Amino acid sequence: MRLLTITFLLLALLAAPAAASELGAAQYLKRHRGDHVQRHAFLYDMPKGGDVHNHLSGAVYAESMVRRGAAGGVCVDVITLFSKAGPCTAGQRPLTDAFGDNIFYNEILRAWSMKGFRDGGRSGHDHFFATFDRFSAANGGQTGDMLAEVSSRAAAQNEQYLETLITPRFGDVSALARRVEFDPADLAGSRRRLLDAGLRDIVPRAAADLTAALARQRALLQCATPAADAACDMPVRFHVGSAVRIAGAERIGHGVDIRGERNPAGLMRIMARRGIAVEVPLTSNCQVLEVCGRAHPIRLYVRSGVPVVLATDDEGVSRSDLTAQYELAVVEQGFGYRTLKRFARNALRYSFLAPADKAAALRAQRAAFRRFEARFPAKTG
Repeated sequence: MRLLTITFLLLALLAAPAAASELGAAQYLKRHRGDHVQRHAFLYDMPKGGDVHNHLSGAVYAESMVRRGAAGGVCVDVITLFSKAGPCTAGQRPLTDAFGDNIFYNEILRAWSMKGFRDGGRSGHDHFFATFDRFSAANGGQTGDMLAEVSSRAAAQNEQYLETLITPRFGDVSALARRVEFDPADLAGSRRRLLDAGLRDIVPRAAADLTAALARQRALLQCATPAADAACDMPVRFHVGSAVRIAGAERIGHGVDIRGERNPAGLMRIMARRGIAVEVPLTSNCQVLEVCGRAHPIRLYVRSGVPVVLATDDEGVSRSDLTAQYELAVVEQGFGYRTLKRFARNALRYSFLAPADKAAALRAQRAAFRRFEARFPAKTG
C-alpha cells in the first residue's frame, strides 16, 4: 500500500508542472480577454502550429506589392487602379508616384485590399475578388519574394508550418485549356490530348519555377548565415500535388454552409468519426461570405467533435494574419486557451506533412508549448 501511495505521489509531482503551466496560461488569457494589448501579445507569442489554408497571391500586403511593383516599372490606371506592365501610356501613372502622393497611395491600397472597405453598393465578396486582377501585374514573377514575406511573418507569430496554394505556370495552363477540348466521358483521351498538346512540357517548367522561387526565398531570408530569419527552419508545402501524395490529409475549406445541409448533425458525426478537419478563416468568412461572429458555425463544429483548424485564406487582401484569427476565436466565439491549443495541434495533425515530419513537428510543438506556458504560473486560491 505504501509503495502504491509513493508511486501516485511521484506521478502527481511529474504531472503537476505541465498541468499547472497550462492552467496558468488559461487563467492569464481569461483575465486579459478584454484587454486588446495583453491579449494580442499573448496570442502573438502562442505556438500556433501552422497556416494550412493560405493563398500566396492574396497573402501579400498591398504595401509590399506597391514597393516591388514600383521597382519593376509597373504602372497604374488612374481610373480603375489596375496595375499594368510599363511603360505607362495615357491614363496611367507610374507606381513610383505613390511614394510622393499619399492620396494616390491610399487609393491603391484600398483598391488592392480590404483596407477601409465600406459596403457602398458593392459587396465585400465582389470587392475582395476584384483585388486580384488589380494587383496581378505588381506581383508578377515575384513568387520567391512573396514566399519570403509570408513565411517570415508566419515564423514571427510562432507558426511552425506554412501550407500555401499557388498555380504555377497559370498562363500556360490556361492557354492549353483553351486549345484542348476536354471530354468528361473520355478521361483517358482527354489526358492524352493534354499531354500531346504540351502539358508534359509545362510540368518541368513549373517545377523549375518553384525551385527558383524557394532559392530566392532563402536568399532573401539570409538562410545559412548568422542573420538567418526564423522562417528558414519552417517547412513550406505547396498544394500542388500534396493532397494526392500524402495519405490521410483530409480537410474541407471554410465549411460555412453546414447548417444548410439536409442532415448537418449526421454529416458532422461522419466528419468527426473520419477525422475530416475543417479550415476556418474567420476574417475571410466575414468579409467575403458575410458569415460573422456568432453566426459562424465554428462552435457547432467544436461541439460536434469535428477537428477545426484556424487559417488566414488571403491575409494580405484581408489585412489580417493568423494571430487575428485566434483573437476572433477568443473575443467573438468565446473559446478558451485549451480549445485554442487544440486548434494549433490540429494544424499539424491535419497538415500535408509526411508522417515522420509530422511526428517531429508535433514533438517540437509540445516543447514550444512547455516553454510558452512556463511563462504563466498558475494562481491558486
